[in-house]
Amino acid sequence: MNQTVETVVLDPVRAQNLRAVGIVSYVLHTIVALGALLPGMQVSVLLLLVAVLIDLIKRGDAQGSWQASHFRWRLRSVLFAGLAYALTAPLWLLLLLPGWIAWCLISIWFLYRIVRGWTTLNAKQAIQ
Repeated sequence: MNQTVETVVLDPVRAQNLRAVGIVSYVLHTIVALGALLPGMQVSVLLLLVAVLIDLIKRGDAQGSWQASHFRWRLRSVLFAGLAYALTAPLWLLLLLPGWIAWCLISIWFLYRIVRGWTTLNAKQAIQ
């Protein structure tokens, strides 16, 4: 069964506003991801919550457009990273080194997703 996906074409101003929202969200995600990797740079989870709230509030405006994929990408990235952090949290209680290694790997994966999404947004393409 061959399905075609219709893409909504947004007016230029709305498209630019959504792109700006996406850039702000990616910047906040990047700060949090880098902060998780660099010693002494841990930033508040508040920045991540702000980014997630922005994405949750504005994703409806992008529905049907290529930009909707970026809202979904960012929200899934946070969800999967959060689950991975929660699942590996007991490692911190058992032994410090395995917990640190696991969290570093998760943070690197999260940063990869942010960089990949951001570069795709800058190319004005949907993210898969």
